[in-house]
Amino acid sequence: MEAALEELHAESFGWALACCDRDRTMAEDVLQSAYVKVLDGRAAFEGRSTLKTFLFGVIRRTAMEHRRARWLAAGRLARLLGEGASAAFVAGPEREAIRVERSRSLLAALDRLSRRQREVLHLVFYQELTLDEAASVLGIAPGSARRHYDRGKTRLRELLPDGGAA
Repeated sequence: MEAALEELHAESFGWALACCDRDRTMAEDVLQSAYVKVLDGRAAFEGRSTLKTFLFGVIRRTAMEHRRARWLAAGRLARLLGEGASAAFVAGPEREAIRVERSRSLLAALDRLSRRQREVLHLVFYQELTLDEAASVLGIAPGSARRHYDRGKTRLRELLPDGGAA
């Protein structure tokens, strides 16, 4: 099992990043927790799907648990301090300005999609899962995954300055 997890690590980390709204530290924590769940048997692979699909489901559920814990902690802290925190964007090197601008546009457009649409699009485009596999990871019906996929792509075309051509 450890060898299989190691083989899927890069893709798993990409999915963890997506599940954690691109928060690298949280994604690392989530991925470690998911691996521990799998290795200690709290999340048991029963062969009803591929290992990748199973693992992505564990990562997603673990991220939801971490988000909830962070949300509760942030709420307690905000009540104590009476304020919130914001994340700063750090621009890439000047020679990558065009790529960075396209990335910003895409991220801004993705942020305007529903969470479910973002998740389905990420699983299909970045993790190269089929719509049926994405549905399994998300715990939704395949027809629902197809609807979110189609609506997400359509909405991205509307939101991107060049209609998504770049």
